[in-house]
Amino acid sequence: MKFDTLVGYCDEKFRRITGVKRVTFEKMMKILHCAFVLKHVQGGRNPKLPLEEQLLATLEYIREYRTYAHIAASHQIDESNMYRMIRCVEDTLVKDGTFSLPGHKALLKSNMEYEVVLIDTTESPIERPKKSKNNTIAVRKSGTR
Repeated sequence: MKFDTLVGYCDEKFRRITGVKRVTFEKMMKILHCAFVLKHVQGGRNPKLPLEEQLLATLEYIREYRTYAHIAASHQIDESNMYRMIRCVEDTLVKDGTFSLPGHKALLKSNMEYEVVLIDTTESPIERPKKSKNNTIAVRKSGTR
């Protein structure tokens, strides 16, 4: 799906399709735009897809688990270029830290009490009938097939 079609959607439909609210999408775009400007200060080649399309393709990959080949085909670019583009967008957003989750230590420091449920998932052997001479097939006894 192209970003131009998403612009006209209401906020609820925008969130249902992209997986993030419009405000969050705009924050992500600001981070990507700042990183793009810093990366291309001295010039460089313009990307085949605009930043909005790159972010939309990344959200499609994360939300829908579509393959790179499928996303690349819908945006008419090569699969390897799509892989590099999605990795770059993900790395840029992770490096910024705005959208990172709290670590394990932050959970330990909180005052919340957690209830833990343990489930025993040990393997048990499948019960199968024992082999005996009484239930063998006559063909096997004769040795011919």
